[in-house]
Amino acid sequence: MEFSALILAAGKGTRMKSDLPKVIHPLLGRPLVEYGINAVKALQPEQICLVIGHKASLVQEKLADLPFPLNFVIQKEQLGTGHAVQQGADLFQDYTGPVLILPGDAPLLTTETLGSLLEYHRSGGYSATILTTLLPNPHGYGRIIRDAAENVVAIVEEKDATPEERLIKEVNSAVYCFDSTQLYEALGAIDANNAQGEYYLTDVIAVLRQAGKKVGALAAAEPTEVLGVNTRVELAEAGKTLWRRKALELMLNGVTIMDPDTTYIDPETEIGPDTIIYPCVVIARGCQVGSNCQIGPFAYLRPGTQLADGVKVGDFVEIKNSQVGEGSKVPHHTYLGDAIVGQQVNIGAGTITCNFDGVAKHKTYIADRAFIGSNSNLVAPLTIGEGSYVAAGSTITKDVPAESLGVARSRQCNKDGWARQRKKPQ
Repeated sequence: MEFSALILAAGKGTRMKSDLPKVIHPLLGRPLVEYGINAVKALQPEQICLVIGHKASLVQEKLADLPFPLNFVIQKEQLGTGHAVQQGADLFQDYTGPVLILPGDAPLLTTETLGSLLEYHRSGGYSATILTTLLPNPHGYGRIIRDAAENVVAIVEEKDATPEERLIKEVNSAVYCFDSTQLYEALGAIDANNAQGEYYLTDVIAVLRQAGKKVGALAAAEPTEVLGVNTRVELAEAGKTLWRRKALELMLNGVTIMDPDTTYIDPETEIGPDTIIYPCVVIARGCQVGSNCQIGPFAYLRPGTQLADGVKVGDFVEIKNSQVGEGSKVPHHTYLGDAIVGQQVNIGAGTITCNFDGVAKHKTYIADRAFIGSNSNLVAPLTIGEGSYVAAGSTITKDVPAESLGVARSRQCNKDGWARQRKKPQ
């Protein structure tokens, strides 16, 4: 269905104890607000508008590389959620469709839940629809007020709630779908006569109900989806939830993860079936892993890593911006950076690609069936030819031709009697 989205991202986030605006704090390598943006974008809205305020230029800068356009609106003074939505009035002046509104600090919202909310709103003919959930401890959340017929009549913020209203377990997620025309008409009727002296978007619900309009509420299937991030503790908890979700998704699709609680896989990572991931593995954003691979324990795949089918990555291995071909092995204590590794290659323990000269990064090419001996330093730019060998302990600075042996180390010299001489009393 056609719709537009408005994401509220203007606040400072004082409980983060930071100079950064809350919505651009990094969560698994991307700004916090980007999760909500991506969840909405997957539903193909007509436009996505962000209301920004605190350090607005920094927020825009952090989101500048997203591969789709965003409209920004500045809220110069943070006077509440209702006031924030009012700042977008000009963007929606000639728009009559539904507007999906969500906070910029809710990274666990899924595209499926937002799509269900839009469909529920459309099919029910509602003027406003609220995404709600039930929490055993609703402290800090606005409460959903219903009448005897279970119709939603209002949302009451906790600071304004009576003791009886605070006992209500159904809470507001701060995610809504509104008829845009009726939304902006109702915003003109709200005031700041409340405990915080702010214009609450939640007050629009009561205004619409008093005007005889239909207000719906859809409960989120998973309560954790609606949890917001206000502190660094909650930021870490959100990261754990995202990691756990990804682990469950992969396991249900044929990946063995021995210990999901100590495995940290970016939500966008692709991993093929029958791959085994050992404990204490980190797989960062932008990685691709084939089928029948083994990874870890204690391996770190950094952005840009691509592993073909049947690759083995052992313990204490770090790989960055590199491709490893089918059936190749990087067993243990190795660093590969900016490398292209062919098929059936064996990388010995303690090998590193010296890819950075202090100014620029350089590539290392290791062709099919090459064998790299332990404790080798491969100084890029460098090519190791097909079927070649590098002797253990070598520092290779020149290309090694195909089917050759590269040796770059001093000849061993044994000093007879040295140990006995050392033990003589002085």
